[in-house]
Amino acid sequence: MSNAIYSHAAVIGAGAMGTLCSMLLAERGVNVTLWARDAALADEIQNNRENRRYLSGHQLHDRVTATSDIEQALASPDVVISAIPCQFMRETWMGIVDRNNARWPIVSVSKGIEVGTLLRPTQIIADVVGDAFPVMTLSGPCIAGEIAAGLPTAAVVASAEGAAAERLQATISSPLFRVYTNDDVVGVELGGAVKNVIAIAAGINDGMNMGCNAKAGLVTRGIVEITRLGVALGARAETFAGLAGVGDLMTTCMSLASRNHAAGVKIGQGQCIDDVIATSHGVIEGIESTRSVLQLAKRFGVEMPITRAIYSVLFEEQSPTSAIHDLMTRQLKSE
Repeated sequence: MSNAIYSHAAVIGAGAMGTLCSMLLAERGVNVTLWARDAALADEIQNNRENRRYLSGHQLHDRVTATSDIEQALASPDVVISAIPCQFMRETWMGIVDRNNARWPIVSVSKGIEVGTLLRPTQIIADVVGDAFPVMTLSGPCIAGEIAAGLPTAAVVASAEGAAAERLQATISSPLFRVYTNDDVVGVELGGAVKNVIAIAAGINDGMNMGCNAKAGLVTRGIVEITRLGVALGARAETFAGLAGVGDLMTTCMSLASRNHAAGVKIGQGQCIDDVIATSHGVIEGIESTRSVLQLAKRFGVEMPITRAIYSVLFEEQSPTSAIHDLMTRQLKSE
């Protein structure tokens, strides 16, 4: 493994995950510039040394500088962390490329599938910036508030270039944040995207008080759907038995801090989708990902009944009760 760690990082996006990455890197001795699109948010973070909007209660290290000036953010990094919600990544990166001709390794920590193009986050970045930038992804069961509070966490960095993944691993790993490497970028990113759809289903289960048996069935069959689609797209099946598959799915389906799970709970309790979105403190990636995942499933001829059921609830006004009945009364088959 390479012992050379990064010395200066730019983190693009000041949501919970972007702020967390700034904390993790700064604690490892990396100088970090955290970019927020909202100038007021950047000023608040810089002045208060805390992101009270998205990750309250956690002080930022002195090595973190917050700014809304993208040119300042990209003045001298040797690695860039992309923490922009999936559906806004293309617009943001187009602006970055227009302003800067530098070349850096890029690490995506976003989870989703772009509506329309059906591209994963690393593919979106590569589509905008070209192949001169090494692009990798950091994923896994990473509830930002837990990590910021110092609770132990394991994650995975995936890259087709092993040395790039190992350098990030060496840079960001700590006694409380253990990072593994993987070369299956497709599997790691797809696991992070589709688990949000299953988490909405698990939340509906909880909102309707359907019990642990039903939730276990949803989560178990959910990982089957994720694996089935991933293999069709060229991922390795074993990736979905790891941190980016089962690990991330378990966390998102159980945690009260998961926006996707929380959205499902509200839907299960009878709230309409528009109200759920309007009252969410942040982007609910699983909603738009449901559209994209179902389109991918159709394109590759993959059966994904849970995803189809969630789509019908979110976009076709089917009641959760009716969707559950349809799932439970499908033709019987072997596991």
